[in-house]
Amino acid sequence: MRTLGIDPGLARIGYGVVSSDGDTVALLDYGCLETYPDTPYPDRLKYIYDGVRRLVHRYKPDAVALESLFFFRNARTVMKVSEARGVIVLAVGSCHVPAFEYTPQQVKQAVSSYGMETKKNVEIAVRQIFGIEEHITPDDTADAIAIALCHSFTGPYRLAVLTGETDDSPG
Repeated sequence: MRTLGIDPGLARIGYGVVSSDGDTVALLDYGCLETYPDTPYPDRLKYIYDGVRRLVHRYKPDAVALESLFFFRNARTVMKVSEARGVIVLAVGSCHVPAFEYTPQQVKQAVSSYGMETKKNVEIAVRQIFGIEEHITPDDTADAIAIALCHSFTGPYRLAVLTGETDDSPG
């Protein structure tokens, strides 16, 4: 299974591509799409839409995993990020790839076994899983890889539960 993990944002959209087969996972690529504050807002959203579509077409994932929004203190910030996230969901949907959402706590639990882990420790866990020595920057990129890993670790079971195809299903 190939998963494209995306850490939504307006200024930076982290992405990570993970391939998984049973207990084996491989990091295929990662990076960050960036928009700039001096660019008109509609142009930033268009850049995000086009960039996400390019990623989906390039990597041909079986699924896209997104981090769900969490609490923001600034209502204006949450609105802009929500709109950017909506553009990301639209871009993925227009490519006919299933999208799955995970909370920050679910992602942290999946990669580090502790749902309240720090961003730094999540990045360290991601590096350990893939044997990467250098730091993964920016944080949005490490988070996106962790989101893809979360889906790789839990997505098949989640899908089986939703479709009623677990081993303990009455049959």
